[in-house]
Amino acid sequence: MNRKLKSASRSHEDATIESFGKHPALAVEYLNAVLADGDQKELMLALRRVSQAFGGISRLARNTKLNATTLYRTLSHKGNPELRSLTALLHAMGMQLAVRPLPRKHRAA
Repeated sequence: MNRKLKSASRSHEDATIESFGKHPALAVEYLNAVLADGDQKELMLALRRVSQAFGGISRLARNTKLNATTLYRTLSHKGNPELRSLTALLHAMGMQLAVRPLPRKHRAA
């Protein structure tokens, strides 16, 4: 019985994306944490990861009625999505953009 063992290892990236698909609340927490940082490049990477968990760009493009090529560009590290595109993408993943107050120590006087 000389069977090849299937590799049980996978990349952290793949495991993270799978977790987001199984646990959408985790994806929401992740995106909120990235948004709190305010780094746009990190946000684009986070949106790409989460979009993979929700069926990938092609599926989301169909669900949002956005052009897949445009969506790929929008989510690139140089991407700068319009609010309309961002809200459509989030909606297709069962999420929405929200505003919440900053803690007192971060508020402008």
